[in-house]
Amino acid sequence: QVQLSESGGGLVQAGGSLSLSCAASGFIFSNYDMGWFRQAPGKEREFVAAIIWLGGSTTHFADSVKGRFTISRDNAKNTLSLQMNNLKPEDTAVYSCAAGEDFGSNNDYTYGKRYHYWGQGNHVTASS
Repeated sequence: QVQLSESGGGLVQAGGSLSLSCAASGFIFSNYDMGWFRQAPGKEREFVAAIIWLGGSTTHFADSVKGRFTISRDNAKNTLSLQMNNLKPEDTAVYSCAAGEDFGSNNDYTYGKRYHYWGQGNHVTASS
C-alpha cells in the first residue's frame, strides 16, 4: 500500500523557520521524483519545490520561496524534507508531498496532476 505521510510544520512567527518531513512507503522511493505543493485557504494548490533526477539530482523552487526553502531527500530512509526559513504570512497553507516520475527536462514537475501519489497534508502557519 502506497503511503506518503507528512510530519512537522506548525505555527511560527513571521521570520521564523519550520521543517517538514515526508515518509514514503509502499513503492520504490528512489525511483520517483518528489515534490512539495501547498494550498492556502480559498486558493488553488500551487507548486513549492521539487527534487528531480536529470542525470543527477536537481532541485527546483517556486519564485516565491526561492532562497528561503530547501528541499532534500534521503533515499536510504525513504524520506523527503522541506526546510523553510524566513517564513512569511503568505506561506501559510497546507503543505503536501507528492511522488511522480518521468518529468524530464521540462517543467512538468510544477503540475500537480503529473504526480501519482500524495500525502494527506500538514499545516504551516506563519503569523504576522
